[in-house]
Amino acid sequence: MSMITRFKDIMASNINALLDKAENPEKMIDQYLRNLNKDLGKVKSETASVMAEEQRAKRVLHECQEDVEKMERYAIKALEAGNEGDARKFLEKKAELSGKCSELELAYQLAASNAQQMKQMHDKLVADIEELESRRSMLKAKWSVAKTQERMNKLGASAAHTGQSISAFERMEEKVNRALDEANAMAELNAGPKDKIADLTAKYDDASSNVDDELAALKERMKKN
Repeated sequence: MSMITRFKDIMASNINALLDKAENPEKMIDQYLRNLNKDLGKVKSETASVMAEEQRAKRVLHECQEDVEKMERYAIKALEAGNEGDARKFLEKKAELSGKCSELELAYQLAASNAQQMKQMHDKLVADIEELESRRSMLKAKWSVAKTQERMNKLGASAAHTGQSISAFERMEEKVNRALDEANAMAELNAGPKDKIADLTAKYDDASSNVDDELAALKERMKKN
């Protein structure tokens, strides 16, 4: 029956495969549980219908069996009354009902098998939902930790990139300093050679000038004395 086949597929579904495909497992967990609870309602309804069919088939079978037993009792009573013809008719009816009972027995066995499968699937689905409900908080906590770790990894990558930037900055600073040193050296070269004699004479010119000034000042003080 199609309903049984459908819910066998539900029972065979793999939540781990769904989570692997999900961009947000936390939302997928909630959606999966919502789907399961929705399916559980359908399973309950179908299970109740199949179980009702089992009970109906069982009741009809018992009624048929009772009719068979009834025909046999009437056949015995007819023989006891000396009416063999009536007894034959009751036995013929019994044989007819027995054939019907065989068919009803097969129908009941099928209905009972369907009901058992549906009850097993219902119980399995209920157990799965209860287990996933208990695991939901744990899975969400793990997902939160995973996202935090992912953010930390990104920050770590950013920090590593910052270190590279600082290293590049230092290389640029070294290059600038080297360029400045080269410019200063070039300026010194462009200034040309210094006149050492001129510097030497200037030294003594300054000294003579100082002595002359001091001598003039001394003479001035002597005049005042």
